[in-house]
Amino acid sequence: MSAQAGEAAAPLVLDDCWNRIGVHGDASCERLAAHVHCRNCPVYAAAAVRILDRERPQASQADALSLATRMAAAKSLRERDLGHSAFLFRVGAEWLALPTTTLEEVADLRRIHSLPHRRNGAVLGLANVRGELLVCVSLAEQLGIDAAAEMQALNRQWLAHSRLLVLRLGGQRLACPVDEVHGNERFLDADHRPVPSTVARASASYARAMLQFEGQPVGLLDEELLFHALHRSLA
Repeated sequence: MSAQAGEAAAPLVLDDCWNRIGVHGDASCERLAAHVHCRNCPVYAAAAVRILDRERPQASQADALSLATRMAAAKSLRERDLGHSAFLFRVGAEWLALPTTTLEEVADLRRIHSLPHRRNGAVLGLANVRGELLVCVSLAEQLGIDAAAEMQALNRQWLAHSRLLVLRLGGQRLACPVDEVHGNERFLDADHRPVPSTVARASASYARAMLQFEGQPVGLLDEELLFHALHRSLA
């Protein structure tokens, strides 16, 4: 065996900023304002290339399992100490949130091509996002928010902030127009409040908790329940 083959591979040193100041950290990174999610950041992409280009060291299955266990434990501790990241956005006059892990991309609004025999319901049509046709759905329709009526009471300049959210859960991807995006915020478990039983809006039935941000109530949506309902609308 050569000296080079017997030497242990030098450890790969990475600045895992996504775990410190990114979406899995305290969300204080100034790049998040432009990229929304660490997956869209060139720093994250460069780190991924370094990992893939590095020669994989020889390791036993037990070592691999031990490493995976330590990484899972570290992630659990970070989430417990730092809380959970949520992406805040507005539909009509209602501020809502989804777990940041559900958000894949924030895109500019673009033309939505209607589908035959889909004049009603939550399905709006298809939109071209980065060369891929995605089904667009109306969160306002699904959540029972009268966005058109409520927008009459809001400042018209907010219309300039409309965006298209690309959401993913499992293998399903959907696009949803929203009236305004705020971005990522981190909340502790103690920040979650029960949804008041007196709230009659249909959106309350999709919320798993209520949050407060800058004096505004924010409904934290149950992503699995929401995707299940939207999937039924596609049938």
